[in-house]
Amino acid sequence: MMWRFLVLGVLFRGAQTQTPAEAEVFAEEYDRKVGVLWNENGKAAWNYYTNITDYNLEVMSNSSLMIAEFDKMIAENASRFDHQNFINETLKRLFKKITSIGFAATNDSEQMKAITNLEADLTGIYSKGEVCLESKGCLQLEPGLTDIITNSRDYNELLEVWKGWRDQSGKKMRTKYTEFVKAMNAAIKFSGFNDTGEYWRSWYETPTFEQDVRNLFEELEPLYIELHAYVRKRLKQKYGKELFPESGHIPAHLFGKQKYTFHILDEIVRVPDASSVDITAKMKEQNYNVTHMYRVAEDFFKSIGMEDMTDEFWQNSMLVKPEDRDVVCHASAWDFYDGKDFRIKQCTSVTEDQLLTVHHEMGHIVYFQNYRQQPRLFRGGANPGFHEGMADIVSLSFQTPEHMKVIGLLDEVPNDQDSDINFLLKMALDKVAFLPFGYLIDQWRWSVFRGDTNSSNYNQHWWDLRCRFQGISPPVERTEDDFDPGAKYHIPGNTPYIRYFVSFVVQFQWHEALCKEAGNTRPLHRCDIYNNTKAGDKLREMLQLGSSKVWQDAMEAITGQRTMSAKPLVSYFDPLLKWLKEQNKEENTGWSASCPSTIPKPTPQTLSAGPTNFISVMCFVLSIVFAFVKTH
Repeated sequence: MMWRFLVLGVLFRGAQTQTPAEAEVFAEEYDRKVGVLWNENGKAAWNYYTNITDYNLEVMSNSSLMIAEFDKMIAENASRFDHQNFINETLKRLFKKITSIGFAATNDSEQMKAITNLEADLTGIYSKGEVCLESKGCLQLEPGLTDIITNSRDYNELLEVWKGWRDQSGKKMRTKYTEFVKAMNAAIKFSGFNDTGEYWRSWYETPTFEQDVRNLFEELEPLYIELHAYVRKRLKQKYGKELFPESGHIPAHLFGKQKYTFHILDEIVRVPDASSVDITAKMKEQNYNVTHMYRVAEDFFKSIGMEDMTDEFWQNSMLVKPEDRDVVCHASAWDFYDGKDFRIKQCTSVTEDQLLTVHHEMGHIVYFQNYRQQPRLFRGGANPGFHEGMADIVSLSFQTPEHMKVIGLLDEVPNDQDSDINFLLKMALDKVAFLPFGYLIDQWRWSVFRGDTNSSNYNQHWWDLRCRFQGISPPVERTEDDFDPGAKYHIPGNTPYIRYFVSFVVQFQWHEALCKEAGNTRPLHRCDIYNNTKAGDKLREMLQLGSSKVWQDAMEAITGQRTMSAKPLVSYFDPLLKWLKEQNKEENTGWSASCPSTIPKPTPQTLSAGPTNFISVMCFVLSIVFAFVKTH
């Protein structure tokens, strides 16, 4: 313990005077020392998340407390500099970040310890949760329950998994989550924020951020409403309208994990007789394995001029689920702040969906690599949505038929209109179907942090938002004994979620700009920047900034604009929107703003319809963004 106080002493001496030259020395010394601490803290967290034990939890908690102590002491000394009046804008921004320490500002070390331990407890409940099925035994979410959610055609089994997972995850963490919110809100007040949500929104450095994302959602909502109406119609045709409430909602147990699934798209929403390919089957036919999936992703990034993955990446990553211990399977990318140790933690399986997740997580690593020359406080996305947008942007190229043919997962590129609509439907079931969920999670959480929603109405408000924005309703009765938000990883994992909504907007802005840079002549939804280093150079210009500039500067570097815009996303799906409106002419689009008062129950005759009808159900949804990733 003594060594860290000696380290702090070096920094303290630099903080006794206030000249810009001494401020630069202070910042450089801080960068070196915090690099060591962050590296050690990252390794401690990695050890816990890849091996959930009480010992690893204690080590991680102690490391986090050390970081908090360090941050607080350094911030106090940095405040002795008149940094608000520095002429050097980079130095001024560094000092602003050094003195903005969030929860570490609390004067209660026990409070910090409680925050760390409660978050670990919550993620532990989520990661260790098991649902015991009579036919398959006891299964955790990854890969067992996820395989059932993805592949089962049994209505009863899917409903059992849906309810069972919520009983074994969210329901068990309700009390701890209430304590967690209380502890975070108490700690963040020492940094001058009213609540944790206000602190999270401050990361976007935009006073109007909350209104800005509301405006973006309202601009995108008409596209979602048309998609919802079309899929609801097709589901009713295949499964029976008696299973759908008169309110216009779609029952949530017909979902996959969190976003509309395209795994069995052919069974329900695609244009009949148009071409389609089962990419997962193709991968298995070609003997894909997990390592090959990561090599395919690496090849994409290398083709646009990005670096190879480091030796440390291949040596230290956890790419498959270990059989001998409990781990947090939720996919994530990790930066250990030494410029070479970057890792992915993922319980990877050989499927198309997982191949996209592999590209997503490697996108985070590419961002890490490109800003590693920045001071450590600037090694982050220009705003949280930028990191997720970067992780997703290659998916807009990777999933095109043109690219699938290049990598051998498609024999021929279809060019007929029906096949084009099918491709756009597939992309919409991923990108458009996610938008309301990406928007509403933090609407719920900000309300909780403000105190407008509390433990007496956690679940009611959750379903109020899902019914209102998604048009999705609970399949069985829910009460305040339940805690359905906790079934979504980012709630127990304490990862702000509006970043994913932002990322789904900005990735289309960037895709449009990069396609223009690449000289693309095809429609935006068929543009593939693979092998185009000119587009890669434009992307790198933004990535290398990290968070050294406000996000508007980073946006301008890649698009020439300084605002987020929904127009490129709308433009991408414009051919589909026209088609959907034509298909929905006889439909009552939309749904009631409130949840249905009665929940339809299947009859024995309905259940006996069996696999064919359930296939249609599963097709509507890929559960609204798997997360793509917690990026730390």
